[in-house]
Amino acid sequence: MGEFAGRNMVKKRKKFRWKSTKYKRKLLKLWKLDPLEGAPMGRAIVLKKKGVEQKQPHSGIIKCVRCQMVKNGIQVTAFVPGDGAIKHIDEHDEVTLAGLGASQGGAVGSMHGIKYQVMAVNGVSLNEIVHGRKEKPKGA
Repeated sequence: MGEFAGRNMVKKRKKFRWKSTKYKRKLLKLWKLDPLEGAPMGRAIVLKKKGVEQKQPHSGIIKCVRCQMVKNGIQVTAFVPGDGAIKHIDEHDEVTLAGLGASQGGAVGSMHGIKYQVMAVNGVSLNEIVHGRKEKPKGA
């Protein structure tokens, strides 16, 4: 680095800033692609129930719901955990979604492109409903 190398140093610094994940996300506005917009949970309205096939080498149908986020209108597919839990969710129900917890917000295991799971239905925990401890509110 010589006495007049300032321009080169600035150029190199600009180039290597792209290695930083935070910088890249900020400049490419990747946070806009996150349906939850950085929040840990979000509300959504169920559009339809569907079964999704698992990735190889597993076989089976994963019970999911297609829903639309209330705050920004983005449609996502969310996994419904628990035995027979899908029976307690109807179309037009309001569900609370949370991330599945994979690194960098990705899909988990053999689930194809599913990054969210249902935590509550009409404000009542899905776990409580499935185990029969609470009842799902009727008018919501």
